[in-house]
Amino acid sequence: MATTTWGTEHLFLIAGPCQLEDDGLNLRVAEALARLAEHVPGGVIYKASFDKANRSNLDGVRGPGLEAGLAALARVRAASGLPILTDVHEAGQCAAAAEVVDVLQVPAFLCRQTDLLVAAGATGRAVNVKKGQWMHPEGMRGAVRKVEMGAALAGHAQVPVAVTERGTFFGYGDLVVDMRAFARLAAACEVPVIFDGTHAVQRPGLGSGGASGGAREFIPPLTLAAVAAGAHGLFLETHPSPDRAPSDGPNMLPLDELPALMARVVDVWDRVRRP
Repeated sequence: MATTTWGTEHLFLIAGPCQLEDDGLNLRVAEALARLAEHVPGGVIYKASFDKANRSNLDGVRGPGLEAGLAALARVRAASGLPILTDVHEAGQCAAAAEVVDVLQVPAFLCRQTDLLVAAGATGRAVNVKKGQWMHPEGMRGAVRKVEMGAALAGHAQVPVAVTERGTFFGYGDLVVDMRAFARLAAACEVPVIFDGTHAVQRPGLGSGGASGGAREFIPPLTLAAVAAGAHGLFLETHPSPDRAPSDGPNMLPLDELPALMARVVDVWDRVRRP
């Protein structure tokens, strides 16, 4: 399995449902993303979580778990040809996930967990680290170095690493995106910087029953602004029927709206980077 690489020269997209569901839903999204990949200069990486370990409530749906989830992701990869990304929450999950997926993602709440970051780097797979909602951009330099140290200790000369901006807590239950963060992250971490346009509009704890709410109508303007401000890639959770999704529905983009948004995003990317 070839290791996925990303860079700063061509816009790329990470997209998919918040968590894995049945094969029908997983593959439906993957097929749509495979078609979209032809129109995204840097390509598309399919994402879905096998476990949502940080749900707001104990009875929240978490997903199929490690073994069944990785099997489902393998089926998506085989059917779509897309590279695959999934979250890892514990150091012990990294090696098993790396046997199946191309990119390991460290969730925002775990971006300072040394053992997890080192273990992710040690697999030799690409690693995307989400910036914690309380972290300043320069604080992410340490997270990137931990991944790189893990790779070096395991004998990997170089592991592709990226960092993702998803906003910063503004009081309780709301996030704001500082557009200066993209330049600051790129300068501090010296890796590609991704914008999470869907979790940036999440409203933690302000949904029904104490679950997270969201304001998906702000996904397009924030995403366009982030690309103009210097983001190298995008992370967008998407679902055919977000309001029926088991998690993060209020801040997911309807699947049928994604192609039009990406067309606008690619146009903005080209315009702001035109000599």
